[in-house]
Amino acid sequence: MTNCSQVKTLVRMTSISDSDGMRGCSPPLDIISEDAVVLDLVINPEVALKACQEVLQKVKLLKVEEEPELLQKCSSIKEEEEEKRDPPRQITQTCPQSQQQNGDQSSAAAKQSLLLRLFESKLFDVSMAMSYLYKSKEPGVQAYIGNRLFSFSDEDVDFHLPQLLNMYVHMDEDMGDAIRPYVVHRCRQSIAFSLQTAWLLGAYSSDMHISTQRHSRGTKLRKLILSDELKPHAVSKGVDPSLAPDSQIIPADAYLSPSKRTHQRSKSDATHCTSLGTSLKRTASNPKVESGYDEPLRLTPQREFIKSLISIGKQLATLPTKEQKTWQLISELSQLNHKLPARVWLPTAAFDHHVVRMPHTQAVVLNSKDKAPYIIYVEVLECERFETSGIPLRIPETRIRSARSADNLLPECIGITAEQRAVSFSTVPNYDNDDEAWSVDDIGELEVELPEGHTSSSDNISQFSVDSITSTESKEPVFIAAGDIRRRLSENLAHTPTTFRKDPEDPSAVALKEPWKEKVRRIREGSPYGHLPNWRLLSVIVKCGDDLRQELLAFQVLSQLQSIWEQERVPLWIKPYKILVMSSDSGMIEPVLNAVSLHQVRKQSQLSLLDYFLQEHGSYTNEAFLTARRNFVQSCAGYSLICYLLQVKDRHNGNILLDSEGHIIHIDFGFILSSSPRNLGFETSAFKLTSEFVDVMGGLDGDMFNYYKVLMLQGLIAARKHMEKVVQIVEIMQQGSHLPCFHGSSTIRHLKERFHMSLTEEQLQVLVEQMVDGSMRSITTKLYDGFQYFTNGIM
Repeated sequence: MTNCSQVKTLVRMTSISDSDGMRGCSPPLDIISEDAVVLDLVINPEVALKACQEVLQKVKLLKVEEEPELLQKCSSIKEEEEEKRDPPRQITQTCPQSQQQNGDQSSAAAKQSLLLRLFESKLFDVSMAMSYLYKSKEPGVQAYIGNRLFSFSDEDVDFHLPQLLNMYVHMDEDMGDAIRPYVVHRCRQSIAFSLQTAWLLGAYSSDMHISTQRHSRGTKLRKLILSDELKPHAVSKGVDPSLAPDSQIIPADAYLSPSKRTHQRSKSDATHCTSLGTSLKRTASNPKVESGYDEPLRLTPQREFIKSLISIGKQLATLPTKEQKTWQLISELSQLNHKLPARVWLPTAAFDHHVVRMPHTQAVVLNSKDKAPYIIYVEVLECERFETSGIPLRIPETRIRSARSADNLLPECIGITAEQRAVSFSTVPNYDNDDEAWSVDDIGELEVELPEGHTSSSDNISQFSVDSITSTESKEPVFIAAGDIRRRLSENLAHTPTTFRKDPEDPSAVALKEPWKEKVRRIREGSPYGHLPNWRLLSVIVKCGDDLRQELLAFQVLSQLQSIWEQERVPLWIKPYKILVMSSDSGMIEPVLNAVSLHQVRKQSQLSLLDYFLQEHGSYTNEAFLTARRNFVQSCAGYSLICYLLQVKDRHNGNILLDSEGHIIHIDFGFILSSSPRNLGFETSAFKLTSEFVDVMGGLDGDMFNYYKVLMLQGLIAARKHMEKVVQIVEIMQQGSHLPCFHGSSTIRHLKERFHMSLTEEQLQVLVEQMVDGSMRSITTKLYDGFQYFTNGIM
């Protein structure tokens, strides 16, 4: 009996088109196996490879017009392969060994069918695609999965963009050919994606030898992106826009300052988005400011904006004292403020916007012994799409009265008609001199005609008062009991958060302690743009001299574990904060709002952690205190697991934050996996669990401490169910990397071992008890905290 008589395979192809629009797409394929044995749910990697090879052989036959011819060719290919494997003289034998071999081939065919169905099923997500793309050595399989990337959402692929680009840079040419079409396609669609890709390519290429790096795939693609050649097809010359109906055509002056599109052009306005770097001289004799651009318009404004922020950080690192750094920071941001608004944005934000102003006096330098990271607050106007929405006109702060008129901004930003805006243009004076434009004396001389019925925002308070008094909706008096007033006042006094005093050695303490809502209200009141409904306040930390690639890796792992715990309904709490890698030694970090470090808490309050909780949230029986304690336990359990799985080190009190709701947040993941401070491996405990933490939980015999251990057990059980999703994030980034966290050859093996896949749940419970007990009693944790206090003053 021959193999063909035992296994019959029918290939059915649906919706096949030879048109140019369908070329390069992966048509849905299905393989139906007859007389197949029971399918094994475990996919053999070798069988998976053979299945993908079979798919690619059949994809090559897509141009065949008639199905019978296709089936005939598939049959002939299969017969040739069978002849190579089994000579004719052996096929006729019917010995038991031959029958067993035929049965194995039948099972293999069934597994191939299962794999192909997996590739086309809804279960095949981006995480699985990354895993198959990385582990497969077959060029055809890589090309197939590279094509499948187009079917996933941009958000899902963006999360795995570091892995995708690291494979592009450090793996073979076939891998690069599979990934490149998707990356190029996305770069044509988005400026933000183009810049993020260029930054990551530069960072991951830095691990290569300098001679190899210059001619590497990553460097070439990065140059292509930054050359601004990857524009949308509809914008290119000679392309009919009707061929790309989904593409939005961007006018040639869309990237210019509003002043360059109107007759009201001033010297300061002309520099809004031309160049935000130090290379642009804002002088009346500079013809380039008015005449045009020598660099590509599409990417230049944002690149220059980011370069300016990074340059400021490098300057601050050269100054000796915190006070000098603070004054220099305020001065530099003040100059940069003159070049706003522009078509620039904060890449860490979750919505489209334009940066219009930076309140420079609010910026502060953060604690760092050798570097000078700083935090800035940025005023933005939310828009529909930052690439095409109009840039708001600049409103100088000394023209507050005229600035309060909404007519000075574009219609799409504030929702007024074009006619109203045209009227406002004719009434705003044209300043051609910077001194005049920023003169305080201009306020008294400036008169602006406002539309009838319009009230400026400076008059909004009084107008609101009149409206409320004359309102006919409620004329009856409202009575409030005196006891109710006393109760509310006492509650407000008891729950009012404490404020920190100014500290020259730590200027960030006061700024970070201020509640975010209060900061937003205060800055908005003093901003000329604050009256606009789409005004928002953002913040960002700029770091120079630090490699944030490990921080980005930690962010991905934390986000994956957070998703896993939410999926498994485990109430653990962690706060992954966004990381933007711009090079191998610079980047941006999303700040954690309403949070200060445990070091700042102890230094400013001179209280134990439990007493600070009581001061902030009320007595033991107060609902606010009970809620804060639960938040503390859930976050402490979450970060204990994070620190254990990732082996996070350097856990002094300056790297652990406490927010206004009682959560703790670990920051600074510079030492994870195989790395530790000075590679000494001094911190030997699984995670940091001090007696102060236990006191906040209610003591060793308290219910909340037992709840903490239960949460750790549930979180570990849930995490190991999805171990592969976590491990593959780390494993792919190890390819070609020289990061300290990948020191040695056993990093991935040790990571897998910490999930304890072979233990039962009862054994896991014993393990958690041992880790908690060992961490509480760890002498190295106490010694490391003491070392940080004596060397860096961290309490």
